[in-house]
Amino acid sequence: MNKTNKQKNKQILEGSRAIALTIKNIAPDVISAYPITPQTHIVEDLAKFKAEGEANYEYIRAESEFAAASIVLGAIAAGSRAYSATSSQGLLLMTEVLYNISGMRLPLVITCANRAISAPINIWNDHSDAMALKDSGFMQFFAENHQEAVYQHILAYKVAEKLNIPVMVNIDGFILTHSYEEVTIPSRSEIKKYLPAFKPSVGTYLDPKYPVTLGGFYSPKYYRQTREDLFKDMQKALLEIKKEWKALSTTFNYKNQGTGLVEFTGSKKATTIIIALGSVAGTIKEVIKNNNNVSLLKITSFRPFPAIEINRLTNFAKNIIVIDKAISLGNAGPLGIEVQAALRDKKKNIKNYIAGLGGSDITEKQIAKMINSANKKSDKVIFNI
Repeated sequence: MNKTNKQKNKQILEGSRAIALTIKNIAPDVISAYPITPQTHIVEDLAKFKAEGEANYEYIRAESEFAAASIVLGAIAAGSRAYSATSSQGLLLMTEVLYNISGMRLPLVITCANRAISAPINIWNDHSDAMALKDSGFMQFFAENHQEAVYQHILAYKVAEKLNIPVMVNIDGFILTHSYEEVTIPSRSEIKKYLPAFKPSVGTYLDPKYPVTLGGFYSPKYYRQTREDLFKDMQKALLEIKKEWKALSTTFNYKNQGTGLVEFTGSKKATTIIIALGSVAGTIKEVIKNNNNVSLLKITSFRPFPAIEINRLTNFAKNIIVIDKAISLGNAGPLGIEVQAALRDKKKNIKNYIAGLGGSDITEKQIAKMINSANKKSDKVIFNI
């Protein structure tokens, strides 16, 4: 994309609108979803595009998230490109079908507008929903802002369709879905230069001319092999994501410091590194912008998990602060657990903060407090900041 076109496509948009426009320009064959706060604006816009003749996809209204997931499963199994979006309890209602989608190696892309899980009832943002599905076989991307979310959806289709592994793109509910930012939406013709039309390989979808079984009944020996294959291909995705993110950044002239897996901000000689997911990264950047002793390692791909990148980029630091917006009850934060495992052979002072649950604010003052206490050793998960 040249500079002139990029300027022409730049708009002030609600996050949900930006994602809906991006999906429209990606042009899936089938969309099915059920509305749930704070995802609703995405699918409302997509339905409106169809109703007003701006889009050619089939938009299928579903009576539940379980049904919506089943519809897009069937669409991809028949050789179509498909899309869905959900949040919180809706994602949990999809769970059985999402495991089938990954096990059948169907390259679905879904958006999860991250929201706390009931009970008690809460409609605000945290990462409990996505973390409940972290081992479902879906790749999981996390966006900091509108622009990153736009490009992550385009990337998601590219890597999903190359590897036959589905992708969940996570955007913080309300913080991104309902806020307005400056964002560039690539046109359909621009996206086609990077993401060609979906042409699944023979044997990966249902075709009477080439009969195959998808999701059949497997004995222990063969079931184990399918899980091993998915595990190995998920590891291969680490390299594929980096490769495709670089190609995407070049194609769309997207200036960023990330690799598709992580993004590092700050001094390479900092004694303290903060590791986090999603929109909170913007707040952290504001806090550390004049502090050479603290850097940020933002994780953009939680699945597959970039353990090697984390090892390399934290090698110089003494203190690691991990901020989780979810909790693995009885243990620690999901991100904290992964970071501890990645750095188990390193002598690091790792502190795991649980913050932002149920939409509670993570303020600059709170982050400053974390930084000020970074040198104090503690093996406990910290809730009160």
